[in-house]
Amino acid sequence: MEKFGQKKGDTGSPEVQAALLSLKIDKLAEHLEINKKDNHSRRGLLKVIAKRRRILNYLQKLDEKRYKKLIKEIGLKK
Repeated sequence: MEKFGQKKGDTGSPEVQAALLSLKIDKLAEHLEINKKDNHSRRGLLKVIAKRRRILNYLQKLDEKRYKKLIKEIGLKK
């Protein structure tokens, strides 16, 4: 959180939210590689991915520089 936040204790900025969702997505993807038939978790993964996408779209509209910096730091394609 300190890496992506605007200040200490920042949990609400779009950068922090997207970074935390990215960690959650990585964990769910790892779980699904082991448990291929776990469709309930697969649906949860898709919901989290959609939420991160909405947050990233909001950040892109808000400030293009911050968006590009975050994409580079998280390691997403776009």
